[in-house]
Amino acid sequence: MNAGYKPCSLGSVAKVIAGQSPEGKYYNDKGEGLPFYQGKKEFGERVIGEPTTWTTYVTKIGEPGDILMSVRAPVGPVNFTDQKICIGRGLAAIRTNDTIDSDFLYYQLLSKQDGIAGTEGAVFASINKAAIEALQVVVPAIEEQRRIVTLLDEAFADIATAKANAEKNLRNARELFESALYLIEGKKEQLGEYVTIKTGKLDANAAVVDGEYPFFTCSREIFEIDTFAFDCEAILLAGNNAVGDFNVKHYSGKFNAYQRTYVITIQDEEKLRYRYLYFQMIKSLKKFKEQSVGSSTKFLKLGMIKELEITLPSIQEQDRQLKLLSGLLKQVEDLEFIYRQKLTALDDLKKSLLHQAFSGQLTQ
Repeated sequence: MNAGYKPCSLGSVAKVIAGQSPEGKYYNDKGEGLPFYQGKKEFGERVIGEPTTWTTYVTKIGEPGDILMSVRAPVGPVNFTDQKICIGRGLAAIRTNDTIDSDFLYYQLLSKQDGIAGTEGAVFASINKAAIEALQVVVPAIEEQRRIVTLLDEAFADIATAKANAEKNLRNARELFESALYLIEGKKEQLGEYVTIKTGKLDANAAVVDGEYPFFTCSREIFEIDTFAFDCEAILLAGNNAVGDFNVKHYSGKFNAYQRTYVITIQDEEKLRYRYLYFQMIKSLKKFKEQSVGSSTKFLKLGMIKELEITLPSIQEQDRQLKLLSGLLKQVEDLEFIYRQKLTALDDLKKSLLHQAFSGQLTQ
């Protein structure tokens, strides 16, 4: 480490204000009082987003320019606030003194985020004010701090542009495939006339580590379990999601399912192919999102799925389309792999730059 980068406690260069939540009776969504933030839900890329809740009774205040840290799982993420706000128990405000530049401290906390959150994927349930104050930070001369901030601002802006382009290309690849699904012609039929729909019986927490069978919940991730309730080919449709971003999977074999996962089996495979239905369900996900009901969690009712209209050409045309779609899907997946690699590389570059910055290597 550079000789000018001797560590000191964060509490010696900044004031830490632990959040405290007002009683719920003071909350409103009409803009009355101060904006109220409970945790990192509204965190943006750098500055916290627009409020959804206000409070007429103020407990702990974050001032414009304060760094906000998430202190309940996930622990460690940071953002700035650009306005006066009330902070709840899921946040702490960090207010720098004149010995340390707030942007410099923000970047330094970003570099420490993984360490604050724990090692090997472990995440502490919370971090308190004393633990934040005890975090070790480096405080070189203020001119050196500002040089580092300038370099990181420029590098992070370039990385953000590169990430935006990669994410746009990723979306374009998906949209290319989805647009092909709308080109298929055929008669419109209600799905319920051709399939049997059941649900799993288990809670989502029934999953085990290294289980013998796949366990399908409403997550995009496939979990494992030691018992099976189904032994068949099926389409698995997530029946609930916080924001209505449902997902669909195609599987054949022994498996189990969560009680809000729809297990869809075909009655006559000479009229409807499983893989063709899988693609039709992908096409329908946006419609399901529009139809879903519920406030805190969006969910699908059985009738919505039964009454879904799918495009159903002849079985010969389904087979022809499947060859075309499977080839196109392979191309899209290859592109997605490339773009995801780019996004991972950009995230790794940010971590490398932060490591160099706070070990004194960036400005040597």
